[in-house]
Amino acid sequence: MALLLRAATWGLSSGRGYCSRGTQGSLREVFVAALRAVVGPPHVSTSIAVREQHGRDESMHRCQPPDVVVWPQNVDQVSRLTALCYSHGVPIIPFGTGTGLEGGVCAVQGGVCMNLTHMDRITALNLEDFSVVVEPGVTRKALNTHLRDSGLWFPVDPGSDASLCGMAATGASGTNAVRYGTMRDNILNLEVVLPSGQLLHTAGPGRHFRKSAAGYNLTGLFVGSEGTLGLITAATLRLHPVPEATVAATCAFPSVQAAVDSTVHILQAAVPVARIEFLDDVMMDACNRHSQLNCVVAPTLFLEFHGSEQALVEQLQRAEEITQHNGGSHFSWAKEAEERSRLWAARHNAWYAALALRPGCKGYSTDVCVPISRLPEILVQTKEDLKASGLTGAIVGHVGDGNFHCILLVDPEDPEELHRVEAFAQQLGRRALALHGTCTGEHGIGLGKRQLLQEEVGAVGVETMRQLKATLDPRGLMNPGKVL
Repeated sequence: MALLLRAATWGLSSGRGYCSRGTQGSLREVFVAALRAVVGPPHVSTSIAVREQHGRDESMHRCQPPDVVVWPQNVDQVSRLTALCYSHGVPIIPFGTGTGLEGGVCAVQGGVCMNLTHMDRITALNLEDFSVVVEPGVTRKALNTHLRDSGLWFPVDPGSDASLCGMAATGASGTNAVRYGTMRDNILNLEVVLPSGQLLHTAGPGRHFRKSAAGYNLTGLFVGSEGTLGLITAATLRLHPVPEATVAATCAFPSVQAAVDSTVHILQAAVPVARIEFLDDVMMDACNRHSQLNCVVAPTLFLEFHGSEQALVEQLQRAEEITQHNGGSHFSWAKEAEERSRLWAARHNAWYAALALRPGCKGYSTDVCVPISRLPEILVQTKEDLKASGLTGAIVGHVGDGNFHCILLVDPEDPEELHRVEAFAQQLGRRALALHGTCTGEHGIGLGKRQLLQEEVGAVGVETMRQLKATLDPRGLMNPGKVL
């Protein structure tokens, strides 16, 4: 095999030398042959359809396909592919389920897309230690199906059935973050292939301790790095006990202000809510249509409580008192799993419900997060701005941790409308920064928020990130054009 690789890569120069003279941006056949030598011919594709599928995600960013797509079967192949690409100046773009919202998979400089979904094993499950090790092809739902009879579950839930290592790469969170934390709080160790092909275990090989004060936090460095520092090939995750009982509830409000005030008051009262989600009237109408619900079309909170039967009675009573104090009505709750699943399925399908408001259009989701005390102010102002903008959009959010999204619908062929959507998103991002928040709570920076990142962390922060990037990826080939 080594001889074959040497033969296949002989004559390839560094930099963009892998490009054939006649086709700017496409790889020489000799290089593609070298990729096939590593993973086998069935696991390499240069077809236009496959490349375009891998050059886009759920965002409105235009498709920018890679030159070739490869499907490694194990970490050794990932390591060899990465070393091969890096030594010949070929950009590397990781790909999971393609459910990102910031253009993170767009191959802005062409190169090799590594689809990691064939690596889909759960390699270790430590029930007594509440931890599990998953490869990048394992999705959130697949893991929880595997855990079904164990009494444990993985609660980080961004809505889509995303790959868990992809969720680590973007620093994802979701509806349960108010109780269980984000991906950053639930990762114990990462296996990462560095640009050189070397294998790094960020907490040490096989380790899955709950806390450590040993050296730099390498795990935290790679969570949210969006494939720009290395390829995550395994994640050791923290598991949680399945709650004894679960109750979901909904409550409608006369205004956005009333709904968000209730959120703040519930948190201040130390009600241990597991989920508290906000949907504005436009989103509720869209969800009613898309998911065949019959909810009141008004600003609404979706809540969920976990605990013992007795504790849930007290939590529900306290939450209902608070919502009534803020003018809430139609407070209803569901204990049966089928009804709870129906409610949360509607919430998780909010993205597609919103897209149905303007068939044929693309969606763009903002992702700001602010301190809880500033949430009523920014949400009310954003709702007013959205009405005044003339754009079609709805608001939904994980308001329990100050994070919300405006889902804006845009005709990708209308430059003027695209400009208005981008201007709205930039204005909202800067408003969040002015309130000591962040431009992205869970989607990541990707292509569209690089300027806002600079404003958020400042010149010294950006320069520090650039130095880290240059140290780990001196040739700038790991998912180029993202984050920085």
